[in-house]
Amino acid sequence: MSWRPTYRSSKFRNVYGKEGSREQCFDGIPITKNVHDSHFCAVNTKFLAIVTESAGGGSFLIIPVNKTGRVDPHYPRVCGHQGNVLDIKWNPFMDHIIASCSEDCSVRIWEIPEGGLRRNMTKSAMELYGHSRRVGLIEWHPTCSGILLSAGFDCKILIWNTETGEPAKIIDCHTDVVLCMSFNTDGSLLATSSKDNRLRIIEPRSGKVLQEADCKSHRINRVVFLGNMKHVLTTGVSRWNTRQVTLWDQEDLSMPIIEEEIDGLSGLLFPFYDADTHMLYLAGKGDGNIRYYEVSTEKPYLQYLMEFRSPAPQKGLGVMPKWGLSVGACEVFRFYKLVTLKGLVEPISMIVPRRSDSYQEDIYPMTAGSQPALSVTEWLSGVDRGPVLMSLKVYYKQPSSTDLRTSKREGRAVAMKGLDLLENVPPKTENELLRTFYRQQDELKRLRKELTERDERIRQLELELHNLKNNSM
Repeated sequence: MSWRPTYRSSKFRNVYGKEGSREQCFDGIPITKNVHDSHFCAVNTKFLAIVTESAGGGSFLIIPVNKTGRVDPHYPRVCGHQGNVLDIKWNPFMDHIIASCSEDCSVRIWEIPEGGLRRNMTKSAMELYGHSRRVGLIEWHPTCSGILLSAGFDCKILIWNTETGEPAKIIDCHTDVVLCMSFNTDGSLLATSSKDNRLRIIEPRSGKVLQEADCKSHRINRVVFLGNMKHVLTTGVSRWNTRQVTLWDQEDLSMPIIEEEIDGLSGLLFPFYDADTHMLYLAGKGDGNIRYYEVSTEKPYLQYLMEFRSPAPQKGLGVMPKWGLSVGACEVFRFYKLVTLKGLVEPISMIVPRRSDSYQEDIYPMTAGSQPALSVTEWLSGVDRGPVLMSLKVYYKQPSSTDLRTSKREGRAVAMKGLDLLENVPPKTENELLRTFYRQQDELKRLRKELTERDERIRQLELELHNLKNNSM
């Protein structure tokens, strides 16, 4: 067998991260200093929500995404909670509806007016009480707009019917605090990780545990479903206290498919999965970098692509929905990064460099849209339905000449000067060194082929010019 690692060509191998300029950032925000393992940030196509530091009670800001720059210290806030706000999530189907949970044991749903807040908001549209201890996590159903899940420190998960304000189901199978929840694509399955170090696949309507893994060699923190791949990915810590990523078969949790160590840092690893591009992003809490991989159903399963690096540590990250991306600039993912030390929220765009300025159908397949697929009554009666798909072509805008020149220049910098970029990111391990070497070899082959084609074209043009001169004499 060859000792060389397998290298697979990918259209996403040159994806690069681009930080927003100072004018595109949100500055002067008193970001919360709470140590709870949450993102403290949520974003949709209209608003950016950030949990802020407050004296007594809990509050968060709601800022229109187009109003960038320095935020007024007296900017109005949502401040109805009596305890610290621990998590916030926008309704994926209603741009003006946001849910929040707090240390005051409540979950609240807020209706934000058009254009944002003009004064402090203290009255919520709905208050949901059912937990006996503080509530640390909330999650909206991916295909039904009226179903909201909350997980508290009482080790219970409550499924709320937001049309009636009553809990439709209580899931009480955990023996310790729930750390993370993730729905599959159609919302028929729920994956959870817990402090009891168990990974569970649950049927949410009945509360029945379908699969359960006792992770003795892998302390789980975060879990995410990988689209329709029938796989679940977890991040956590290995028995040697190194950060680790583990891939599981959702139908058989007896043994992990692969376990891959990342590094020896201590910050929590947040996983983000893009089902359209099959890309996985790993961002460490307190780190400045974001690693990204391409996920496949065959070995090696996780193909390392590149790493975005920044000196500013991140406390949390919000993710823009697909229909809010800049399709004309070939943007495939966008983070909103919380930098506590600077009071800054910074956008980071993940871009696929392309020469053409036309719509790129291969990187923008049909994606889950902003319309719910079923009603609350249908879901509670046992109906499962996949998301309503939409094309992002309707959001495509022809880039201006200035933007086009900038994007082409950046694309050339990444595609044609990839070796210089790689030299600025020294490999840490032998595997990374080998991956870098073969990536450079592939880049050199591509450049040689391009140079040969150009030389051939020059010779053809010279011959045609010579023939024209002879004919004119």
